Amino acid sequence: MERVQKVIAKSGMCSRRKAEELIKQGLVKVNGIVCELGTVVSHEDIIEVNGSPITKEDKFVYYIFNKPKNCVTTVKDDRNRPTVLDYFKDVPYRIFPVGRLDFDTTGALLLTNDGDFANKLTHPRYCVEKVYKVCAKGKLTGKQMIMLEKGVMIEGGLAKAKRALVKKVNESKGYSILEIVVEEGRNHLIKNMVNAIGSEVYKLNRVSFARINTEGLEEGQYRELTKEELEMLK
Repeated sequence: MERVQKVIAKSGMCSRRKAEELIKQGLVKVNGIVCELGTVVSHEDIIEVNGSPITKEDKFVYYIFNKPKNCVTTVKDDRNRPTVLDYFKDVPYRIFPVGRLDFDTTGALLLTNDGDFANKLTHPRYCVEKVYKVCAKGKLTGKQMIMLEKGVMIEGGLAKAKRALVKKVNESKGYSILEIVVEEGRNHLIKNMVNAIGSEVYKLNRVSFARINTEGLEEGQYRELTKEELEMLK
């Protein structure tokens, strides 16, 4: 038996906090009866949120995916663009991405059907580390990396890198390769931070998410997380 808000969060419909708000608003029913915050349920109970029954999974699965360019990090796209789930057509579970990567950004993306797990990995409280390899315009300097670590103002407020390094400078072709590590997940965060120091992102690859990397995976390939990786994350 589990509290109903926890079961809703596990389904991936919303976070536990949002589920609690919906319960307080009287929008959650268990077996046709409006429930309360303290309600506990079993696997046999039918839970409806705002009139729609939730899907309860019999097994949780966890994947690391090396996302290619030119696909969106959503389950469905109203503009009919390719989505990351197009690469998982053989997976018999209702999985969804943990967080998101931009349409033209490549690299490490987790997918699962465990909503509670996904909500924790994306919650700001847990400061999940994300490592990016950035190809940026111009000859960037250590001074600019210090600016990123101290914090720059972007849309939505101050943004700080946990670590920022210049790994390579190609003066003849006019670009620099950076490593930027962050612990938050605002939309277009890395691109906006690089813009704030007077440069522009040419290419962006997420090397790792929560210390899980894409080593051994070509773009468009995925694998299940190992037992050791799951134990580390949980």
